[in-house]
Amino acid sequence: MSDEIMLEGLGVAPGVLETIATLAAEQVEGVVAVLTRGVAGLVQKGPGRGIAVTVCDDNTFSVQLHISVKYGTPLRTVATAVQRSVSDALLSQTAQQVSAVDVFIDSIVFPEQ
Repeated sequence: MSDEIMLEGLGVAPGVLETIATLAAEQVEGVVAVLTRGVAGLVQKGPGRGIAVTVCDDNTFSVQLHISVKYGTPLRTVATAVQRSVSDALLSQTAQQVSAVDVFIDSIVFPEQ
């Protein structure tokens, strides 16, 4: 399998799509960070594999991402807004439809006192 994702004859590195999705998710109110999986499955902040964008057989994108959410924010509201934001960002940047955005809320960040 090639590292590039082909979009109508144009090769795009998976990291580019992951960056678009990450930036879109982080702009949603209530999202603290897009998380990554570190050693032994521990959650970490920063670039890595907490997000995956794949191309489906029907040439649509499927996205999975793990996020950290601010305490007191309705989880369903945040997850729905992340789905919409990521889908819209990928569509506007690549002109490819998004078939699924799976959001995993891995942690809640409490305010410091």
